[in-house]
Amino acid sequence: MAILKMMLWFFKAIRTMVIVVVIFVILYISYRGCQPMSVSQAPKGMTYWQYMADRLDAAKTIKPSRCGWGMLLSLAMLGPVYSVVYTSVGVDPEGFLAKVTAPDPDIPKDVAHAAWYKIPDIWWKVVERLSWTMLARPGIACQFRPVKLIE
Repeated sequence: MAILKMMLWFFKAIRTMVIVVVIFVILYISYRGCQPMSVSQAPKGMTYWQYMADRLDAAKTIKPSRCGWGMLLSLAMLGPVYSVVYTSVGVDPEGFLAKVTAPDPDIPKDVAHAAWYKIPDIWWKVVERLSWTMLARPGIACQFRPVKLIE
């Protein structure tokens, strides 16, 4: 009986930790999304949320419209995976993922062996760069209109 109670307590503790981590991640993303983007090509002062609103608006104007929405869906589905992989490759350039990942300009430079508390910021900058690469950079198969900051 004591073992069962300990197991129940352990699973409750794990569940609580997962909930707390998810809440902190949501708060971090909400906070960082309201800060000016670190992508040098972005209009000065543009936040990530403003950028995404602009890209959603731009997707509505593309013919065929599926192309624009397809790019947004690609970002939504692949962005989280690529951002974690690219952050890992940047932080651990000698690791397994670095050996099996193709070179990409969105992989962060000069962050090898970064301290654990710097990794969320590195990851967020990768998210911004990936979003910019997929939805704003000229030469993509889907020609979105240029990014514009709407005040």
